[in-house]
Amino acid sequence: MTSLDKLTIDTPEQLALDFPLAGIGSRFLALALDTLIQMAIGIVLGIALVVLTVAVGSVSSSPDSGWWIVAIWILAYFVLQFGYFAIFESIWNGQTIGKRQMQIRVIKDDGRPITVYDAVARNLLRLVDSLPGIYGVGIVSMIFSKQNKRLGDYVAGTVVVHEKKLEGFLPATVTAAAPTASDSAPLSTPATSFGVAKLSAAEVKLVETFLDRRADLNDGVRRSAARQIADRVGSTLSVPHEERRSPETFLEEVLAERRSLSSFGA
Repeated sequence: MTSLDKLTIDTPEQLALDFPLAGIGSRFLALALDTLIQMAIGIVLGIALVVLTVAVGSVSSSPDSGWWIVAIWILAYFVLQFGYFAIFESIWNGQTIGKRQMQIRVIKDDGRPITVYDAVARNLLRLVDSLPGIYGVGIVSMIFSKQNKRLGDYVAGTVVVHEKKLEGFLPATVTAAAPTASDSAPLSTPATSFGVAKLSAAEVKLVETFLDRRADLNDGVRRSAARQIADRVGSTLSVPHEERRSPETFLEEVLAERRSLSSFGA
């Protein structure tokens, strides 16, 4: 479900996740920064290729050497223009340098992190989105899309959202049942470090939403949701079952560590 400014995803755990949609303005600023970085890389790469061309020309008289230089130029241009975005979005969970600075991220339509295939697919369409210049097709597509999607997003099944900070978050207390130790105890940074930086924005949001709304769930759904979310998060963080106290306690510790990182600007 999509409103004018947010994407709402209903998860199998019966939780609703709200993601603020990134608009044209924030996406354009991120693209502008990425373009400046590409230009800087292009200048360095161009100088290196010129030196290579001169060096090859001075030691080889073969006519085929010229074609190899042309092929290298074409490949370098393609990798710089399209590989830059695909590579960064693949290794940084949907972010480039520009997106990270603007605190926006690419995710799947269902809230899951994007895959390498998704990153490649959405960025191959940049050639079309950029027509006839300054991303004319992409801007028109985003204007008429409820989720601010360009053509590449439609092809890959992705959407660009703002990342929410965890500041001011307080865990919910149980009102429908007697409070438990995990409900009443405040979140504190665990002694064990789980390496929560590996979690995607969607996974952090899922943990946050569950802990905030668990009091409204019946006992069966609550236990099932906690177990499923803990399994998903534990798999991402490579934390085996035997190293988790209980699903809810594990999720509390994970969120506490993530909130601690956020407070230090991580």
